[in-house]
Amino acid sequence: MAAGELTRRAGVSQADLPEGAVVTVSGRVSAAKMYEPDAAAGPFSAAQLARVDEALTLASREAGLDFSIYLGALGGDSRAEAERLFRSMGAQAKSAVLIAVSPGERVVEVVTGELAGHRLPQRSAKLAVMSMVASFKEGDLVGGLVGGLRMLSDQAGSTPG
Repeated sequence: MAAGELTRRAGVSQADLPEGAVVTVSGRVSAAKMYEPDAAAGPFSAAQLARVDEALTLASREAGLDFSIYLGALGGDSRAEAERLFRSMGAQAKSAVLIAVSPGERVVEVVTGELAGHRLPQRSAKLAVMSMVASFKEGDLVGGLVGGLRMLSDQAGSTPG
């Protein structure tokens, strides 16, 4: 630098740089890049996950039962796999309800614990499954899950006092 003139390093031309990059006074290349967070690895967006989480929380709170959702492959014997998943809940399984959905296999299973089963008759579970399946056929996985949770919670009624 001499007499107020700027110098640039040899070999780096502003025209050769990508958009958003400049050569600084010191000759260093500074580039602006957009920050893009990693995409979620699941089938739901953050907003959809929040919606499902809220529905699970409200259903569990209102009915006094522990509602859970499993989304994934269930295999050839879907009922046995859903029951195995349900048993993995341990002691809380007595008052639990598991909704197991395998979209790829087009299967929905509802498993209830002993206490939950008294409050949710099989007919109620079947109606909730039919409602979920109708939404799933329209491509609305989240809406089907949320609607099914609401139906099951409504059928179970509020926590017995």
